[in-house]
Amino acid sequence: MNQTKNYLSKAVSELKPSGIRRFFDLAAGMEGVISLGVGEPDFVTSWSVREAAILSLEQGYTSYTANAGLLELREEISSYMNKNFQVDYAPANEIIVTVGASQAIDIALRAILDPNDEVIILEPSFVSYGPLVHLAGGMPVPIQTTKENDFKVTPKQLEEAITTRTKAIMICSPNNPTGSVYLDKELREIAEIAEKYNLVILSDEIYAELSYDESYTSLASLPGLRERTIVISGFSKGFAMTGWRLGYVCAPSEFCEAMIKIHQYAMMCAPTMAQHAAIEALRNGHGDVAAMKNSYRHRRNYFTTSLNEMGLTCHNPGGAFYAFPSIESTGLTSEQFAEALLMEEKVAVVPGNVFGESGEGHIRCSYASSMEQLQEAVKRMNRFIDRRK
Repeated sequence: MNQTKNYLSKAVSELKPSGIRRFFDLAAGMEGVISLGVGEPDFVTSWSVREAAILSLEQGYTSYTANAGLLELREEISSYMNKNFQVDYAPANEIIVTVGASQAIDIALRAILDPNDEVIILEPSFVSYGPLVHLAGGMPVPIQTTKENDFKVTPKQLEEAITTRTKAIMICSPNNPTGSVYLDKELREIAEIAEKYNLVILSDEIYAELSYDESYTSLASLPGLRERTIVISGFSKGFAMTGWRLGYVCAPSEFCEAMIKIHQYAMMCAPTMAQHAAIEALRNGHGDVAAMKNSYRHRRNYFTTSLNEMGLTCHNPGGAFYAFPSIESTGLTSEQFAEALLMEEKVAVVPGNVFGESGEGHIRCSYASSMEQLQEAVKRMNRFIDRRK
């Protein structure tokens, strides 16, 4: 009899696999699939950025960096945060370069949570938030948002979810999976509540570069928020650098002192060549970022219009590169719809329920695909919907 399971951590054993991966695995063995499931830019990393990484290798920069990352990169991140989001962070002790934004989330949660501390998560949300809270010993407390409110939390909902054990609020804007963007006024309402109850805010700003209709507000830039906010970001989405696995966290020095200890023991440092590439991205990559953003805006307008025309009502996503249409008119559950669409028309989407209970009745579609692929996907989805009328 296999005894291996007896040795496994209870927390890990009870952890459910990512719901996104199941549909990727189903699609992997099929030919002719159009994938609208992957949250990844279809652009290749800018050539100057790739060239910087190649040059760093040719020059022999293959050793460890400082645990917090190259000081030169942290200085560029500091300048970037100040120029674009009007918030100051000291390169020496308030910025840590991480292995993707996901690692930044992990060390942030582990740095602040004691057993059974509660973290409020605004759902639908990125699939990693709840599991990472669990693995850090905390308790995720989801708040279910609704399409009627563009999937944004209300102050009343937020206050009702707070208990004596609440330690932090996790917020992602622009949001994955809905594309919703919190406006300045809405963020100030959240800020007032965080101050009132003395809560930490973990602000996932990985899609900050991809806000289409409104100027972007970083939570840490609001009065009184910097000292209680941990900003999480990276290069994957805006700079089309997903495979480079490079992120960063910006926070007051007391937070960073705690996080760097975890980072030292668990990771040592982020990849050196990726850090050199990121320096080039921050110095000279903004023109390419702007061009990608304009392309995504064009695709968003086409795709969301098409979804609404076929009867899958969809709010207008203000950022990121996801549409989150309702499929309730079909009478199918999110998983039934996603699996049938894949099997019948070879279009891969993600069922909304994997992002939380309030995602049921929706699907997530990434429009970070070429216009040709989006147009073909729309044709196939129209056929799929027409058969069910």
